Amino acid sequence: MIFASLYGEYLAGKSALDLIKFVSFFQNPYRYFLTEEFLKLKLSVIIPCFNEAKTIAEIVEAVRASPYNDKEIIIVDDCSIDGSRKLLNNELSEKVDQILFHTENQGKGAALRTGIKAATGDLVIIQDADLEYDPQEYPILVDPILKNKADVVYGSRFLGGRPHRVLYYWHRLGNGFLTMISNMLTNLDLTDMETCYKVFRREIIQDIDIEENRFGFEPEITAKVAKTGCRIYEVGISYNGRTYADGKKIGWKDGCRALWCILKYNLK
Repeated sequence: MIFASLYGEYLAGKSALDLIKFVSFFQNPYRYFLTEEFLKLKLSVIIPCFNEAKTIAEIVEAVRASPYNDKEIIIVDDCSIDGSRKLLNNELSEKVDQILFHTENQGKGAALRTGIKAATGDLVIIQDADLEYDPQEYPILVDPILKNKADVVYGSRFLGGRPHRVLYYWHRLGNGFLTMISNMLTNLDLTDMETCYKVFRREIIQDIDIEENRFGFEPEITAKVAKTGCRIYEVGISYNGRTYADGKKIGWKDGCRALWCILKYNLK
């Protein structure tokens, strides 16, 4: 059905965009989400980095190859000590738009706060540096905003039929518990509050005062976005979760902090 539609538009010669859709559909079906508006809006990709020397170069290439032409890539290095800074200062320096360095380790939330302030795009997306989330899915994430249905979009690892790696049961249970408590206080019906993939209209996220320095960013930003009354959508994404042996950093203490943040930012 999609093939017939694209082929018909191509033969009708409606625009060069139809040719892009027709050819690229077979290379990457996600490109079918391309629209004229999609090609006009600038996307700021914020990548927080702490000791990601094994994956930072690969994620930069993946973001550069994502089906979004007008984008800026902003990396915030949170005082890495594993060689990430050397990579950023040398071979990766010409491949991204901005590299910002913290002089001391502050946490993911602090890195995002720095990167978001520097963003100049129409839309802002959070991209982890650990290869768990696929930049090829940017069209799916921004689509509700481009259709003027949403102001903020969450990419849910637990919604829809896209593949995800099977890992830790207790992490999944904890994520569901935190999302449930958050939903009770925000009156939202999210399935994945803790997801990395969040897309914002820039004016919305830059107008929010981000206070949390570590992984408390997720419940804090969810509470504060909910209070703005803006339109929030959720779309299903794939997920290639990594193990602690692979370098996963979040732990049970961060879960306890997340619960505190849910209460703190929703009840104050």
